[in-house]
Formats: sequence, C-alpha cells, structure tokens
Amino acid sequence: MKPNKLEFTRREFAGAFGDIGTDLPLLIALIVATGLYAPSVLIVFGFMQMITGFYYKMPMPVQPLKAMATIVISQKIGGDLLLGAGLSIGIFMLLLSGSGLLQKLWAIVPIGLIRGLQMGLGLSLCSLAVKDYVLNQGAEAYIMAILGFLLIVLLLKNNKYPAALILIILSVLYGLIFKFSLIHVGQFNANLLPVFKLPSMDAMLQGFLLLSLPQIPLSIGNSLLATKQTCSDYFPERTDISLPKLGFSYALMNMIASLFGGIPVCHGAGGLVGHYTFGGRTGASVIIYGFLYVLLGLLFGTEFSVILVLFPLPVLGVILFFEGFSLISLVRYLESDKNAFLLAVLSALMAFLLPYGYVIALVVGIALNRFQKHIGLFNHSIK
Repeated sequence: MKPNKLEFTRREFAGAFGDIGTDLPLLIALIVATGLYAPSVLIVFGFMQMITGFYYKMPMPVQPLKAMATIVISQKIGGDLLLGAGLSIGIFMLLLSGSGLLQKLWAIVPIGLIRGLQMGLGLSLCSLAVKDYVLNQGAEAYIMAILGFLLIVLLLKNNKYPAALILIILSVLYGLIFKFSLIHVGQFNANLLPVFKLPSMDAMLQGFLLLSLPQIPLSIGNSLLATKQTCSDYFPERTDISLPKLGFSYALMNMIASLFGGIPVCHGAGGLVGHYTFGGRTGASVIIYGFLYVLLGLLFGTEFSVILVLFPLPVLGVILFFEGFSLISLVRYLESDKNAFLLAVLSALMAFLLPYGYVIALVVGIALNRFQKHIGLFNHSIK
C-alpha cells in the first residue's frame, strides 16, 4: 500500500470505529460537566479528525486529552477554563517542538519504557471497558457485550465482513428498532456551526496551571513518544513521521480547536492501534470517523444523549477492550530483550496502578535505565 494514498474500502470503514469506545463517552461526559455548546464540540472534534487524516494519510486519530478530561469531569470545572487550557497547552507544545527539546527527549527514553507506557494505557483501557461499560449495567449489557466479543473474535481478520463495521451496523439497527422514539425526530438540529471566540488571558493562565500541567507528562509519554513508536511499528516505511511533526500538529490542533469551542485534543498510541486493529491502514479511516462526528453534531448536537441509543456502552466497551488488548500485545516486540521487557512491565504497572502513574513511570523509567548497571535490578535471571 502506498503511504500517501487514501483508500475508502470496507476495511477503512471498519477501522473508522476503532477508537469510538474511548472518545464518544468521554466527549459526552465533558459536555455535561462543562456546559460547552455540544454541536461545536462534536463538529470541531470531527473536523480535527478529518484534517489529520488528509495531512498524515494514515490512521492518525485525534483523541480528547484524558488527564484534563478526568480533572474537569471529577471537579466540574467550567468550559471557559477548559478552552483556555487547550490554547495554553497548544502554545506550550509549539514552543517545545520548535526548540528541539522533543527530539532530545526521544534520545534518552528507552524502548522498554515506551512499551511500558503503551502497555499501561492498554491495561487502563481494558479495565475501563469492563468496569464502566459492562459491569453493573444489567443483563442486557452482559448479553450485548458477550455477543459483540464473539462477533469480533470471529470476524477480526475477515476482509469481506469487517468486525467493527458489522458490530456498529447491528448496534445502530438495534437502537433504531428497540430504543429509538419518533420524538427524537422533532429534536434534530441542522446548520449548528461553531463560532470563533478567543479565551481570556485569565482562563489561559488558570487553565494551564490547573489542567495543562498535569496533562503534559501524559501527552509527552503517550501522545508523542508512544505514538511515534507505534507509527514505526505499523508503518516502518513512513520515515517522515518525526516527533517534532507530531508535536506541531498536536499544538496547532489545540490552538485552532480552542478558538471555536472545541475540547483540547491530542494524538494517541491507543487511537492509532484501535484504527489499525479493526482495519484502518490509510487516513481514510480517520476522515470517515471525523465525518461521523460532524454529522452527529449537526443532527443530534443539542440532544447528544440520543447518540448513546445508537451506540450503547456495552458495544463501545467491547471495541475499547480490543483496542487496549492490541496495545498490550505490542510488548511482544521485546521478547528478545529481557531487560527492556522487565522495564516495560514495571513501567506499565506504575502507569496503571499509581496516581499520576504516567508521570512517575516516565521519570522512574528513565532513571532506572540510566543507572541500571549500578542498581542491578534487571541483571537477575531465572535458571
């Protein structure tokens, strides 16, 4: 496959839904918590996906910034601060990329640590999929999750009937037949376009201190370092995907999105793996995915809870689980390097189990790799 070619095939349509389990529930939760204008959030998020697909010509998706989202949802922080944080972290990442510091960081981060960050994120996604999307959701949720799981297992490698596409079609049909009411037709909205608004300096400063600072280590670890490595894993021919390039697009996306009522976003190893796992090989899968959000924003923006009727949580959870499992499986590339494998497992456990785990894993992982000869932690073997 040519690296700069877009192919709108059935596999690309299936891959387009590879990251929906992460994004859609998080977007809805952020809209509820912040009071942001829902059509703007959905439409801007969709346009960022489409622009990224055309720019990279590969399944390089856009995701909500997870550390920011967690703080905002748990503490009910207002939308103005979130938009200010998006603009401030965009400017910060632009400076970081332009200064060359990102490339220097890439040189000192060991491969075992990067695999550990991937694995830690995979464990988090699998845990989220099971605990929040399936458990305690009732008998119907269990049945939907089991049937969805079996469907994906049976069709995951099927090129003629792509697993994710079949599952989403069945999910939408189920929602339309059994859950969808004609009353929703009267609530459709159209032509709800985002409006330009510059965040205040106060919102930018407070947003940076409250939201951007906790996000930066996770963004460096997952959005940039792990994503760069995942690109090399799946698309070794794409030598043009550099760390500064990822940093610049990260920065520009946030600077643009925050001016039009969109939430802060990033690239992500999990999203790339999700699209790839279900068939995405070109930017077409991301473009299709982005168009879905633009359509949802125009039609269901002010009644976005209707969206979960068509995309129920158990179905999203199954897709999210396979995305997480695929991320965890990337550690297999270290099977010939025992020291790197042990560092990956240790980093993954720190990232998954500890508060601010990605920050701790990044710092401790670099330190352990730097001084491992003196520490002797990885020098023991089982005979």
